[in-house]
Amino acid sequence: MKVSQVFFYSLFAVFVLFTCPARSAKEVEDESEFNYEEGSDKGPSRWGYIRPDWHDCKNGKMQSPIDLLNKRVEIVPHLGLTHTKYHPSNATIRNRGHDIILEWADGAGYLVINGTNYVLQQCHWHSPSEHSIDGKRFDLELHMVHESSAGETVVIGIMYKIGKPDPFLSSLTDHLRAISDTTDAERVVSTVDPNDIKIRSIHNPHYKYIGSLTIPPCTENVVWNIARKVRTVSKEQVRLLRVAVHDESDTNARPLQPTNNRLVQLYKPKDPEED
Repeated sequence: MKVSQVFFYSLFAVFVLFTCPARSAKEVEDESEFNYEEGSDKGPSRWGYIRPDWHDCKNGKMQSPIDLLNKRVEIVPHLGLTHTKYHPSNATIRNRGHDIILEWADGAGYLVINGTNYVLQQCHWHSPSEHSIDGKRFDLELHMVHESSAGETVVIGIMYKIGKPDPFLSSLTDHLRAISDTTDAERVVSTVDPNDIKIRSIHNPHYKYIGSLTIPPCTENVVWNIARKVRTVSKEQVRLLRVAVHDESDTNARPLQPTNNRLVQLYKPKDPEED
């Protein structure tokens, strides 16, 4: 590629990252229409053909997940994520068909980017991780989905490797086991505090790029903030999340998508706080 072309794509990526609002992105509620089996007529490579409104899954140029390749990221000392203000709120756990989703009925606080509040609506899990770092995928990935009053979407991603149990998942163990032992698709959890996830992206290094939902309809212009620190989770916790879904699959992770010259930034403060 010519130097002029590289400059053009880089300039365009910067423009998109900082001026293009995140488009309203609603994940499909019933995941029975698609699966994660490669070669299946409902598998990841066919998602864009299943329904007309899922066309971004095959035609989109800013799809997620991607490989976060450290040698091509732009390191910056400041990014737009300024602070988070979460609070406990009533929640339910629901089996969507291929993942377990924890939904806060009235939101559970918010994060702020460039003066805009994005309310925390839900979180869910993928195993193995959907994003990778330098080609390495991990054992689990948590997505915390936020939405502004204008319908713009921001997702915080946290990846986990096998090790000590994750305290937040430990607090949900009884509910996950209960939903595993029943055909009920939903269970009331009562009050859940997202602060127990213990993610402080404002202080710690994290990647940022413009991508998409990782499940249909694969809507684009989603702002991704992915913690660089990989946390730990136990094998039993990963297993329990898969068992609770009842889909008899070993994975619910979408394959990596082309980066297509998108700008990926790494917020790396001089003195990051440990989380």
